[in-house]
Amino acid sequence: MLVDTHSHLNDPAYDDIEEIVERAEAAGVGAVVVCGYDLPNSVKAVELARRFKNLYATVGIHPSDADTWNDKAAEELVKLSREPKVIAIGEIGLDYHYDNYNKAEQKAAFEAQIRLAGALDMPIVIHSREANPDTFAILKSNANYVKSCVYHCFSGSPDFAKDVINAGYFMGVDGPVTFKSSPKLKRIVTETPIDRLVLETDCPYLTPVPHRGHRNEPAYVRHIAEVVADLKGVSVEELEDITTRNAERLYRVHF
Repeated sequence: MLVDTHSHLNDPAYDDIEEIVERAEAAGVGAVVVCGYDLPNSVKAVELARRFKNLYATVGIHPSDADTWNDKAAEELVKLSREPKVIAIGEIGLDYHYDNYNKAEQKAAFEAQIRLAGALDMPIVIHSREANPDTFAILKSNANYVKSCVYHCFSGSPDFAKDVINAGYFMGVDGPVTFKSSPKLKRIVTETPIDRLVLETDCPYLTPVPHRGHRNEPAYVRHIAEVVADLKGVSVEELEDITTRNAERLYRVHF
């Protein structure tokens, strides 16, 4: 089976969850991880995981919402983390893409959530956009708290990819690997050890070929798998098996 290790079925774009889940199952996607990005959507991720047997949840505060991080938010995340199908803290990290970001707030929220995950003995899901040096430095300085980690939707240089892998982290591969305009990402995936790769859609964003221009969904992780299998020189069936085991090692759960 396939695992979509990072989705946002808690996004307002989805008002047809039953059909989405059915299509995922029909496509051989046996598990879907719904990632929280603020408190309300972390709650929604948990509710979806309760409702559907093949859905799991992560909970966390995205860097874009770092100004909402406080002691109350930490208490709420701890409560949510106790839900049986909550398997990680995330997505958390740094995002310097927009002009109005506050580095100090983002770093404080990121570091606090790494330490919270460590105290809870939970993996973390990293969001890092245009901030790789700072993200990596914070992870290194808090290495004792990092139980397991994935660089969601990896973006960076081949050299940085090696740093991520050498640190023992996993790399999330999304729809852009199917784009003709992504030779650098294809090279990185080709050179990265197969036992450090996990597949994800980040839906409703980053829709892979041949569905570009339409809303993304977990069923489309199969298109990502086909391209990655070709890059790695293995069958799709073998890639399914390997990346599912990788996802289980990452999240420390049996899907």
